[in-house]
Amino acid sequence: MSIKKGHKKTDIEKSIDLLLDICSLLMCSGANTKRVIDSVNRFAEALHLKPHALISHKSIIMTLTDIETKHTYTVVTQIPKYKINFLTVADISRASWKAIDRKWNFEQIEKRITDIRNKKRYPIWLVLFAVSLAGASFARIFGGDYFNMIVAFIATLAGLLMFKIAHNYHINAYVRTYLSSVVASFVAGLGILSHIGVKPDIALATSVLFLVPGVPLVNSFNDFYNNHILNGMVRFISGFITVLAIGLGVISIMLILNINVFK
Repeated sequence: MSIKKGHKKTDIEKSIDLLLDICSLLMCSGANTKRVIDSVNRFAEALHLKPHALISHKSIIMTLTDIETKHTYTVVTQIPKYKINFLTVADISRASWKAIDRKWNFEQIEKRITDIRNKKRYPIWLVLFAVSLAGASFARIFGGDYFNMIVAFIATLAGLLMFKIAHNYHINAYVRTYLSSVVASFVAGLGILSHIGVKPDIALATSVLFLVPGVPLVNSFNDFYNNHILNGMVRFISGFITVLAIGLGVISIMLILNINVFK
């Protein structure tokens, strides 16, 4: 490896580390592969560099090329655990356009990415309430009454708490989904056995909707469309297994409580 005259090796290393950090942050925040590549390319253009990245679900191989001399530097890194945050994806995408328009230097890009990374997330109590309210709202949309909404709210909240606890104990993501589905379905199932509301089975159906893997499924089709076949397959299979775990959780409770909603 040779380095451009007057361009220290540490500068190239810092640039590729920054671009890899951006790439990893976008991936674990739920961006599709095309958006990751496009955003990183814009940041690199502002730095007068060209990245060539091979992105998989777990790792990234990036080669950074000096546009003038064609000298290269290659680094491999691991992607951290996925933690979906579309605000992060949107902020980084906007910052990448500003980096080109305003000709940001390395320090300006680094500062902006640090600010985005350290941006406060919504408090956990607000997330729990909002998602549980969404579950109750779905129950209303599908024809349930206010009693069904209350059951759906409590069932969703219970499932979310189970999901959070399992996450804190580092339980496998698919097992975590199954356990959350079981807990949410159990609470909703009690509502069916107690004949709460006009359509108690609606609460059972809507209480597990928060577990539906919309992000990986949508991203999988986006990746397929943009010829990122490997990532598309991984995301599709991950989404399919998650859906299977949700279904198994619901069926388990229906068998345990002897509930038949298909009568």
